[in-house]
Amino acid sequence: MYQQTDDVTQLDPLDRIEKSIDIEASAEKVWGLVSRPGWWINDGVVDDEPLLREEGEVTVLSHPEHGEFRLLTVQSERPSYVAFRWLHASTDGRPERSTLVEFRIVPRGAGVTLSVTESGFAGLSPDREEWLADRAGNVDGWDTELVAARAYVDGS
Repeated sequence: MYQQTDDVTQLDPLDRIEKSIDIEASAEKVWGLVSRPGWWINDGVVDDEPLLREEGEVTVLSHPEHGEFRLLTVQSERPSYVAFRWLHASTDGRPERSTLVEFRIVPRGAGVTLSVTESGFAGLSPDREEWLADRAGNVDGWDTELVAARAYVDGS
């Protein structure tokens, strides 16, 4: 996960993705979506009624095309911040080998700015090229999901 350089431990600069979008809705309305584990696992349209089940502290989302996704809610501060551990299949569900997905809702004028940060890719594999491949799909994916969040909250 870390690179050792001249006795200084540094996080790989590609370990994280940061994206944001402005939404003309209240923080509470946006919170109603982003506090739901796995809302972002879709094909660009938020599912009104995803198939979710609880396995202890882990929420399992079953997607009809993409399979199962395991998510652990790490922290929740209504209505401004929520963080999930996305327990990737390649990590055998171990929280220490997962990505952290954080959503922040910041009031702005008549609406909010919704931001997402996903980090921890370097911990998915010791092979940098392998985890960079995992990260690559999520870079554009977060743009798609933030647009989907705005459409869902706006009702359009």
